[in-house]
Amino acid sequence: MTERSTVHSVTYDLLRTLELTTVFGNPGSTEQPFLQQFPADFTYVLGLQEASVIAMADAFAQVTGRPALVNLHSSAGMGNAVGNLVTAYHGNTPLIVTSGQQHRELVIGEPYLANREATTLPKPWVKWSYEPARAEDVPEAFMRAYAEARQPPAGPVHLSIPMDDWQRPLPGFTRVRTVSDRVVPDPERLRVFADRITASRRPALVFGPEVDRAGGWDAAVALAEKLRATVYGAPLLDRASFPEDHPLFAGPLGMSVKTVGDRLTGHDLVVVIGAEVFRYYPYVPGDYLPEHTELLQITADPAIAAAARVGDSLLGDPKSAIELLLDLVAPGSARTAPEPMPRPYALPATPNTPLTPPEVYAALSRVRPADAAIVNESTSTMAQQVEWLPTTRTGSFFATASGGIGWGTPAAVGVALADRHRGVTRPVIGLIGDGSFQYSVQAIYTAAQHNLPIVYVVMRNGEYSVLKSFAKLEHTPGVPGLDLPGLDIAALARGFGCRAADVTTTADLEREFTTALSADTPTVLVVHTRPQDANL
Repeated sequence: MTERSTVHSVTYDLLRTLELTTVFGNPGSTEQPFLQQFPADFTYVLGLQEASVIAMADAFAQVTGRPALVNLHSSAGMGNAVGNLVTAYHGNTPLIVTSGQQHRELVIGEPYLANREATTLPKPWVKWSYEPARAEDVPEAFMRAYAEARQPPAGPVHLSIPMDDWQRPLPGFTRVRTVSDRVVPDPERLRVFADRITASRRPALVFGPEVDRAGGWDAAVALAEKLRATVYGAPLLDRASFPEDHPLFAGPLGMSVKTVGDRLTGHDLVVVIGAEVFRYYPYVPGDYLPEHTELLQITADPAIAAAARVGDSLLGDPKSAIELLLDLVAPGSARTAPEPMPRPYALPATPNTPLTPPEVYAALSRVRPADAAIVNESTSTMAQQVEWLPTTRTGSFFATASGGIGWGTPAAVGVALADRHRGVTRPVIGLIGDGSFQYSVQAIYTAAQHNLPIVYVVMRNGEYSVLKSFAKLEHTPGVPGLDLPGLDIAALARGFGCRAADVTTTADLEREFTTALSADTPTVLVVHTRPQDANL
């Protein structure tokens, strides 16, 4: 043991081995012992609020395909972060979230900034939460955290680490392990599923976010084409898993029990791969499945399989399952080709003032680079985005997995940082509502500090449009606080170091967007739009 061999040095050596050399955080006093003498071969990504920190790390981990490391401040920082931790949990994102704990000798007396019941606070939104019983256990706790986060179903984990642990002497840690991140489905049950699919007269395929996360995009296309099956987007997608301009794609499935049931009418079999059955919101009563329609589900998550209201489930990695099904199912060449998704409605000859969301998306469709990644948190315009800006490539669409807003703005930062980390050059487009933008607006500071190629398009309709739509649907008139007057979003963006512009016409939007693509700093384009009802 050398004089410098401590919990701190041994843990950093382990993090190097696990390739966890990017730390997302907002430093607090109880975290400084971990961050001291921060190594030159590590990268610290500063977020100005912990909710933004989590979302950045979430998107970074999704794009890199590896766990990401987050460092939060005690209970106060964890409390700020929980909202987006919920999103990471629902999105099966492997995060190792650490929080600082007060000095061990003080904890029994509930000192200032102690993390009271530290392992309980982030539950149930982590797979595992632990505070090492001894300082010597810190490296092994990181090793287990890595394994827990990565193994299916992947997800966030939490470690609470007392601040005095880092300088304790420790000779080293050599029990570095590797773990599997895929589970192959039961071959006999999969063969039964394949036989039922082959026998179907008019099957429907629903590909969910697990497929794209597993790298199964190309396999999903091959399966749909072999079966000649109609493909629907799973409800409330956080990752697109099938090209939305493909002739077999029939559009989003819908959000309510009634909408989903109605959309599936006429199919004798529905095969849901990599998705819940189903994400429902709001509640509109109806039949979970049409009469004489059966359902098969394949998912890597036992909890999702157990929670399904209808159908037969099979556990396994979605990509592996699809690739195996390709060899097991018979071609569907005799099936009638499905009706293609209706193309977008024609735009008015004279542009509206303010612009409508379809006009905004139509303009963006003319100037969007083909390889651009989209992060969407304009919740009232999701249907128009699919129509006018369809996702056509794997790993190029991201949205909140939980329904909580305040994820999209920092997530765009995480996508751009991950692209840079893996040597990929592409623009990132953040489609954000004016209300959503306020939840984690401080994230654009990080975007500006790193000179990230992000173009935020903020729909400025002056209200929470999606909540007004829910109020109509749920017959709840007179709800306060749904209007947003007095926001100067462009001025706010400039204050954080971004380029910004207010836009009122499609010509201005196309010009400013094209200019933003070659800017050396992120751009916030505030597009004044007409409010509209969300497609619920």
